[in-house]
Amino acid sequence: MAVEGPQIVWSFTPGGTIVAYTFVKLSAANTVVACSGTTDKPIGVAQQAGASGGAAVPVCLAGITKIEGDADLSVGDSIGTSADAQAAAYTASDTTKHIVGIVLIDNAAAGGVVTAAINCMNSRTLA
Repeated sequence: MAVEGPQIVWSFTPGGTIVAYTFVKLSAANTVVACSGTTDKPIGVAQQAGASGGAAVPVCLAGITKIEGDADLSVGDSIGTSADAQAAAYTASDTTKHIVGIVLIDNAAAGGVVTAAINCMNSRTLA
């Protein structure tokens, strides 16, 4: 069962449809949209759903958070965003991906929620 822990959270204006517990990226000043490519640079994990023009969405920039897995993820997997804003496992050979966290509690299937330790505030690719 996925759980959450201490987090650094900031509220952003949604610039489009946001799904809870998925990666988001900056699109303008204090505005986020869902990550849409594997090389996107996430700013964090949305903690609730949102829609363009709607209420602010709290985003975990760093800490222990729930996040949807793009596949069956395992404890210890290094993660970044998938093309649909879910967590995807990457290795050091994935030099164009922003690896921003590690899985602490795994899921049982694609789309399942994991617990991850993330830090999106200082992410870089391995290139």
